[in-house]
Amino acid sequence: MTQEEDGRNDGRKRDPVGFAIAAGLLALAGAVARDAMGMGAVSSYAGIGPSAASWAVAAGLAALAAGTIVAAVRGKIPVPEQSDNAAVLTILAGIAAMIATITAGGGFIPAMALLFGLTARGFGRRALATDLGIGVVLGLLVYLGFTKLLALSLPQGPIERLF
Repeated sequence: MTQEEDGRNDGRKRDPVGFAIAAGLLALAGAVARDAMGMGAVSSYAGIGPSAASWAVAAGLAALAAGTIVAAVRGKIPVPEQSDNAAVLTILAGIAAMIATITAGGGFIPAMALLFGLTARGFGRRALATDLGIGVVLGLLVYLGFTKLLALSLPQGPIERLF
């Protein structure tokens, strides 16, 4: 067994990138915790208020930061793989198309169809028309679930006004 396999850090360099990532995670945890403190003490069922989820997220981010620090001290931060820039840009285009569609008044369902179709394309699927159709069906199900069952409002466009 080599030193790398048994987890010892005998002479290996600590990873400064890991410490930078941990600092970012801690900063994000602090920002979420500060936001949770500003939510007030309104409590609902069983004494759990609206800030409970924010506190859980802040604690999770802090735990991830601690784990990242341990990995950086041990020199165990993995080397990132090469990214597929075309795939990343296609997924970002899907997010931009979703935002543009909602901003232009196109509605939730077409926006989700574009997001789903372009994200599937980014992950390597080549049946864009089929994926847009699947996106329409999923968008419709989510729209109806949120607006009719949960009585929450989502952005409306011409299609959503039919329901």
